[in-house]
Amino acid sequence: MAAFGSFALLLALALAAYNLLAGSLALRLIATGQPTVGSPERLAETARRAGIAGFAAVTAAAFALVWSVFANDFSITYIAEHSNRALPAIYKFSALWSGQEGSLLLWAWLLGAFGFVLRLRHKQDPKLYAYAGAILAGIQVFFLAVLNFAAPPFALLPDFVAGGFIPADGNGLNPLLQYPEMVIHPPLLYLGYVGFSVPFAFALGALMMRYPGEKWIKITRRWTMVTWLFLTAGIFLGMHWAYAVLGWGGYWGWDPVENASLMPWLTGTAFLHSVMMQEKKGMMKNWNVWLIFSTFLLTLLGTMLTRGGLVSSVHAFAASSIGYWFMAFMVIVLAVCIFTYILQRGHLQSEEHLESMVSRESSFLFGTLVLLAACFVILWGTLFPILSEFVGGNKIEVGAPFYNGVAVPIGLFLLLLAGVGPLLPWRGVSLGRVRRNFVLPLIVLEITAAVCLGVGVRPWKDGLFDQSSFFALVAFALSAGVLTALVSEFLRGARVVAKQSGRNLAWAKLQLIRRNPRRYGGYIVHIGVVMVAVGLAGAAFNRSVEGEMALHDKIYLGSYTLECAGFTADSNANYNSEYALLDVSKGGRKLFQMAPEKRVYLASEQPQTMVAIHSVPGWDLYVVYEGADPSTGQPIIKAFLNPLVSWIWAGALLMTLGTLVALAPGQKPAARKRFADTPATEEVFQP
Repeated sequence: MAAFGSFALLLALALAAYNLLAGSLALRLIATGQPTVGSPERLAETARRAGIAGFAAVTAAAFALVWSVFANDFSITYIAEHSNRALPAIYKFSALWSGQEGSLLLWAWLLGAFGFVLRLRHKQDPKLYAYAGAILAGIQVFFLAVLNFAAPPFALLPDFVAGGFIPADGNGLNPLLQYPEMVIHPPLLYLGYVGFSVPFAFALGALMMRYPGEKWIKITRRWTMVTWLFLTAGIFLGMHWAYAVLGWGGYWGWDPVENASLMPWLTGTAFLHSVMMQEKKGMMKNWNVWLIFSTFLLTLLGTMLTRGGLVSSVHAFAASSIGYWFMAFMVIVLAVCIFTYILQRGHLQSEEHLESMVSRESSFLFGTLVLLAACFVILWGTLFPILSEFVGGNKIEVGAPFYNGVAVPIGLFLLLLAGVGPLLPWRGVSLGRVRRNFVLPLIVLEITAAVCLGVGVRPWKDGLFDQSSFFALVAFALSAGVLTALVSEFLRGARVVAKQSGRNLAWAKLQLIRRNPRRYGGYIVHIGVVMVAVGLAGAAFNRSVEGEMALHDKIYLGSYTLECAGFTADSNANYNSEYALLDVSKGGRKLFQMAPEKRVYLASEQPQTMVAIHSVPGWDLYVVYEGADPSTGQPIIKAFLNPLVSWIWAGALLMTLGTLVALAPGQKPAARKRFADTPATEEVFQP
C-alpha cells in the first residue's frame, strides 16, 4: 500500500502541474487572441479535467494512508510513529492529521475536494472559473511537491528497508489527541484554512482579468461564509479541548498556534463585513482584495508555524526544514499579489466615497481597522520570539499579559461596534434617529454597570485599581447595551411586519428572518458574540484551590466542599488510569460525585489528564487529579470555580446558528415599501 500511495501522490503532482501550465497557457492564448494550432478552449478543458483527476489521485493517497493505519502497517514510518494496535478505531482516523506528513496530506485532499467542486460548476462563468482553477492548481502543486519531496507520508522505516524488520507495535497516537473532540476539531480547522484558498483564487483571478463589477464577491460570498463558519467552529472546539484536557483551568492561553488560527479568522471577519460596502456602495475595493490576500497568507503562516516547529507550542510539531518551503511559497504568493495589484490597481477605483462619519459605512470601516489592529498585535506577539532570536540571539517570549493588555480593549471596542453598526443607516443619521435607537441601550448599559457595582464587580481590589475587574465591568455593561440594541432592532422590524400583516409578533419575527436571512442571521451572530464576551469576562473572577487529599480530607472552594471519598484504578489495552472520587456538597448537603482521572498510555508511556467538570449556567466546578506528590505519596487535587464559562460555548453555538441562517436563501416578498421615518432595517412587507 505504501508504493500505491506514493505513486498516487506523484500522479497527483503531475496532474496538478499540467492543470496549472495548460490552464495558464490557455488563458494566455485566449487573452491575447493569438492564432494556435489547437483550440485554447479545448486546452482549458483538458486542464479542468486534469484537476478533477488530480483530486481522485489525492483521494487514493489519503485512502492508502488510512487503510495502512487500520492494517497496522508499521513498516511505514508515519504509521509506526502515530498509531498502535490497541488504538480505538475512532482515533485511527485521527492518525491522518496527528503528524506533519498526514496533516499536509489532509490539506492537499481538502484543497483537491474544493477544486473538484469548483471545476464541476465552471459553466457559471467559464473564464473566471478557469482563472480560479489555475490558481488553485498552483497552490496544489506546492503542497503536493512538499508531500513528494520534503515530507512523504509513505516513507518506509530505515530498518525495514535495510533488513525487512517491522516493529511489533507502534508508538501510539499522541495522548492529547485521544479525546472525542480531536476527531473533528483539526478537520474543521483545516476546512477553514483550506477554504479561504477559494475566495483568494477568485479575487486574484478577477484582478488578473480585470473582471467587471462585484460578481466574484457574489460567487464566493457563501463559500467565504461557510469557510468562516468552519474556522469559527474549529477555534471554539479547540478552546473546549484545551479546557477539558490540558488541565490548567483555562481555554485560551495565547499559544502561538492558537494565535495562528485566530489571525486569519480576524481578517476573514473583516472581509465578510467589508465586502458589504463593495456590494452596496462600490467602496473599499482595494481593502477587500488585500483582506482576502492577507487571510490566505495568514493561513499559510499558521500552517508554517505548526509544521515548521518555529514556535514552542503544545500544538506544534517537531522542528523541520519544511518551514523553509512554506516561507519560500509565501514569498512567491506575496510577490504575485503585489505585482498583480500594481498592474491592475486602476481597476479598483471606488465608485462612491464616505459621506458621513456617523453611518453604517463608517462602522464597517472602523470595524475593519480595529480587526486589523488586533491581528497586527497578535502577529507581532507571535513572531517576536522568532525575530528577537534572529536579531539578538536570545528568544524573548511574549506572555498573556501583553496580549490581554492590548487585545482586550480592542475586543471591547469591537463589541461596541457590534451593537452600534446595525442601528446606523447607510449614508448618514439624523438626530431624531440617534435618540430613538440609542437611548434605551444606553439606559440599560448604565443600569447594568450600577447593578454590577452593587453586587461587587468593582474595578479595584484592596484599594488598588484592578485592570481585569475593570475590563470585566466594562464588558458586562457593554454586553447588556449591545444586546438591548440588537434585540430592539429585531423587534422594531417585527412590529412593522406584524402591523402590516395583522399577524402575531412571533410570526412576524419568522417572516423577518425569512425575508432577509443574511441581515438577521448576522444579528444572531452578533448576539452570540455578546454571549462569548460575557463568558470571557467571567475569567476575571476565577478562583482555585490546590492541596493533598488523603481519604476523607476536605477542601473548600466558594460555597462547595469537596471531600475525598476514595481512589480507584482501571486499565485496558490502550492505557492505565487512576481516578480520584470526590463527594461535592453545598450547605452540608451532598450534591454529586466527581471523578477526575489520570491516564498513562501504554504505547507511548505518556501521562494524560482527564478533567472532571460540573457545569451550570453561572459557573463551572473544574477538578484536576494531578497525581501523587513524590515526597509524601499523597494525591494532589486542584479545583477551580470558573464563572460564566458555559456562556462561551452557548455563544459559539448561537454564532453557528446565525451563520446557518445567514446562508439560507431569502424569500422575496410580493411587495415592499419603506416608511420614510423608519430605520433602514425596518422594511414593511405587503403580503
